[in-house]
Amino acid sequence: MNWLVKEEPTSYSFAALERDGKVTWSGVRNPLAQRHLRAIRRGDRVFYYHTGKEKAVVGVARALGNARNDPDDPTGRMAVVDFAPVERLPRPVPLATIKTLALFRTHPLVRMGRLSVMPVSAPQWRAIEKAAREEA
Repeated sequence: MNWLVKEEPTSYSFAALERDGKVTWSGVRNPLAQRHLRAIRRGDRVFYYHTGKEKAVVGVARALGNARNDPDDPTGRMAVVDFAPVERLPRPVPLATIKTLALFRTHPLVRMGRLSVMPVSAPQWRAIEKAAREEA
């Protein structure tokens, strides 16, 4: 399965993930985002999206294991997943570009601006990879 996770680069950028080598993805509070986070399995590919001023897919990560209960959540309702960086995209793919792609017309990235974890279909994944290789 493929996913997209969103983070403010001033909070935890893709460069920080590359530097650290792995991260435990936690702090997701939205119930739908939590449902998506719980569905992540070891080996799943993940687009890393910078929010804020940048608003672009900037890199690819991989899930190091299945989602698990957040050890810092006494209620047992929250999940976390460990990610490792795979590669930085040849060029960032801005939200403005993604919005022009018919495959994303109804995608949560376009429709639900605050959702931080969402699935990405195989055709959508290929479209973003293609856009990252094209000249600006």
